[in-house]
Amino acid sequence: MTAPWAVMLTWTARRWLVALAAAAAFALVVAVPTDLIDTPVFGREVPPTWWAWPSLLVSSLLGGLLVATYVRAPTQPDRPASRRGGWAGGLLTYFAVGCPVCNKLVLLALGGAGAMTWFEPFQPVLQAAAVLLLLWALRSRLLGELSCPTPVSGDPARA
Repeated sequence: MTAPWAVMLTWTARRWLVALAAAAAFALVVAVPTDLIDTPVFGREVPPTWWAWPSLLVSSLLGGLLVATYVRAPTQPDRPASRRGGWAGGLLTYFAVGCPVCNKLVLLALGGAGAMTWFEPFQPVLQAAAVLLLLWALRSRLLGELSCPTPVSGDPARA
């Protein structure tokens, strides 16, 4: 059996461009509101951790590759898509790299002191879970591309 990661070697340029664009969009969508990219709209009370950018880049790359799996190859029949795990990995990345005291949900649940005492040390665990979920979702999608296509009813060439 072929490794699921080897499927990416057969991708077209279109798929790779989609992966690159989606990775850049993922990075921007997370980095701007978490104030990793400084803007006048968003602020941050606690400076970013040393691992915020590297972890965001890893999640962005995995998210971009995951989005590219939804681009249908010219020889690939339409098939139902697995949509598990990717959205959760992106959401966890947002919470992991964000400011612990700027997050309204964390402040409501734990208060300012709780956010710094309990949530901030837990953020690397959230990021690890995000990367694992994104890897799992990407692997699931790639395994789906390896599976045998189902013949389309009424098409004698595929039967």
